[in-house]
Amino acid sequence: MKKNISMKDIAQRLGVSTALVSYVLNGQLKDRINKDTAQKIKSLAEELGYRPNHVAKSLKINKTLTIGLILADISNPFSASLARIIEDEAKRHEYTVIFGSADESADKSEDLIRTLMSRRVDGFILAAPEGSEELLSALKKQDIPFVLIDRYFPELQVNTVTINNFQASAEATNHLLEQGFSEIGMLNLKADLLHLAERSRGYKAALIQAGQKDEGKNLKEVDEKNMIEEVHQAINELLNQPEPIQAIFFGNNNLAIEGLIHIRSLNIRIPEDLAIVCFDESNAYNLFYCPVTYIRQPLAKLGQAAVKLLIESIGNQERSTNNITLEAELIIQKSSQKYI
Repeated sequence: MKKNISMKDIAQRLGVSTALVSYVLNGQLKDRINKDTAQKIKSLAEELGYRPNHVAKSLKINKTLTIGLILADISNPFSASLARIIEDEAKRHEYTVIFGSADESADKSEDLIRTLMSRRVDGFILAAPEGSEELLSALKKQDIPFVLIDRYFPELQVNTVTINNFQASAEATNHLLEQGFSEIGMLNLKADLLHLAERSRGYKAALIQAGQKDEGKNLKEVDEKNMIEEVHQAINELLNQPEPIQAIFFGNNNLAIEGLIHIRSLNIRIPEDLAIVCFDESNAYNLFYCPVTYIRQPLAKLGQAAVKLLIESIGNQERSTNNITLEAELIIQKSSQKYI
C-alpha cells in the first residue's frame, strides 16, 4: 500500500519547516512567503501525490467544513439552480456541500438532518417543508447553526433569507391591471407555507387597491399531489364561468408549465385570447411559442446571502438572528401584453 504523503515529508525533502509547508498548502501568509519557495512546495506536493488530511484538520479547527443543504424538491429547476449557487459560494469559503431532497416531506427532512448530523456537518441551509416547525425548534434548542432559505415560519426566531413574495405578486397583478385586464385569475399551490400565502395575498391586495370587492373569486388553489388534473380543472372553470378571465397569474413554475400545456391544447392564443404571468423562471418557457412574462427571483443573491449568514453563525457563541428579505424582478414579455 502506498504511503500517505505528509507535510513533514515535503518539508524534509526541501529542507524547510513543516510550518512553512502548511502555510503554503493552506494558502496562508501569501505575501510573506518567497514565491519561488512556495512554487517548489506546491510542485513537490503535486509530484508526490499529497492529499490533505481533512479529518486531522477538522479535529484541529473543531469544524468539518461541510454544510448540509436540504431543499424541498431538487427536481424543481428553482431548487436545482439554487443548489448550484450555494455549492459554488460555499466552495469559495472552502466548505463542501452535502445535498438532500426532502420531497416536501417533514419526516424525510428530519431523517436527512439526522443523517447529516451524524456526519458532523457544521450547519444547515434548509428550504423547510410544511409542518417543520417542531423540528426547527429542536435544532435551535440544540444550538445547531442553520439558515432557512426561500421559506420561513414567522413564529420562529431564526436566521432567514427570503424573497418579498407579497410585493412581487402585487407588482405582477398590477402589471396585468395596467394592461387593461380586469378579470385576472390566479393558480397557486394549496399549502400552509407562508411564502405561497404571501403570493396569494399580494395578488388579492392589488385587486382590492384596484377597487375589486370579491378579490378572491378567481383564485384557485391546487393540490401538488394531483397537480396536472387540478390545474386543468381550475383553468377550465376560470375560462367557462359567466365572466371568463382575461389573464392568469401562475404561482410557481411547475403550475405555469402544466397550465401552458393545457392552454395550448385548448387552442387558446396567448396573448390574443389570454394573458399570462408566471412566478419563477424556467428554461421550459423558451419552448413556448410566445415569450412568457415571469417574476425572476434573485437566486445568486439568495444563495450567497444564505451561505454568508450560515458561516458567520458557525462557531459564533453569541450569534444574533438575522432576517434578510430580497426583492424579485418582473420580466415583462409578450405573454402579458394587451393584444390590439
